[in-house]
Amino acid sequence: MKPAMHSPAPADAPSDARRHGPPPAGGLRRAGWIAITASATAIALLSARYFTLDPDSFLPEQRVTYLANLAPLMLHVGGGVVALVLGPWQFPPRLRTRRPALHRLIGRVYLAAALATAVGGLLLVPKGLFGPIAPLGFAALAVLLLVATVAAFVSIRRGAVTRHRIWMVRSYALIFTGVTFRLWISGFSAAGVPFGQAYGSGAWAAWLLNLLVAEHVVARIGTGQRAAGPAAGDPAP
Repeated sequence: MKPAMHSPAPADAPSDARRHGPPPAGGLRRAGWIAITASATAIALLSARYFTLDPDSFLPEQRVTYLANLAPLMLHVGGGVVALVLGPWQFPPRLRTRRPALHRLIGRVYLAAALATAVGGLLLVPKGLFGPIAPLGFAALAVLLLVATVAAFVSIRRGAVTRHRIWMVRSYALIFTGVTFRLWISGFSAAGVPFGQAYGSGAWAAWLLNLLVAEHVVARIGTGQRAAGPAAGDPAP
């Protein structure tokens, strides 16, 4: 009696690992980019109500202060809105490679907007709520944003492309505090935490959490760069 013959599985039949394995990294990155872009745009549109100069649109606890300091407020809000919206569009590789002129234009506008929001924020720090903890947190955020944004500009001027990308990631992580800070306050307020505590802790935690995520991204950029070899203008590792 002949043993039963088993026909081989078709070569193109998907394996269990392929069917049930993790989604491709590219898909995760795309989903993350969409989530960041959508939330940043939503917060930017929400913040744009400040441009009406309607006192009812201001934070109630800061209404008098904002009305007395409209110039730094508009500098801070205006720069933040533009940087939040434009920042994500600096990162898609396809845009960088296929439309380099547009990439550079977006980058220049972003850099100016990020510097504006940092300067406006520093001017508002002495008038901040729940001092000294919250104002110090926002002052540290503004200084770090200035450092990261200037470093990104200097790096690209020197032709250090990878270093420029790294500093841009850090810069936008700090800009994205506009989103995480609001989520922090909303979440803790919904949990019954007093507004002052949520505000003061968020003034530090929101941007620190963003920088932790940014450093994870930076580590991956560095790993990819070492594998691919130094980019033009970048020193060899």
